[in-house]
Amino acid sequence: MYWLLFYDYAPDYMERRGPIRPQHFAWATEFRERGELLMAGAYAEPADGAVFVFKCDERETLERYVAGDPYQREGLVTGYRIREWTVVLGGDNDITFS
Repeated sequence: MYWLLFYDYAPDYMERRGPIRPQHFAWATEFRERGELLMAGAYAEPADGAVFVFKCDERETLERYVAGDPYQREGLVTGYRIREWTVVLGGDNDITFS
C-alpha cells in the first residue's frame, strides 16, 4: 500500500529547523533504508508544510514515524494528516486502459 503523510509547519519553521534538521534527516533515513519512505520534501514558497510518500502495509508505520520525528517532538509540526493513496500510474501499479 501507498500512503501520504502531510505535515503543517509552524510559522517560524525556517528559523527554528537548523539545529534539529540533522536528527530529522537521520530519522527519515531509517525509514528510507527499510524501503518504507520513498520520497519526501517540503513545500516551496511558502515553506509551510511537507509531503512524505510511504510504501508499507500498515498506517502504524506512519504514526510511528510522526511520533519519533524530531520536528514533531520540537513543535515544528503543528498538524499532520495520513491518507491511504491509490496509485494508478507509476510505482508498481500501472493501469492500462483498453
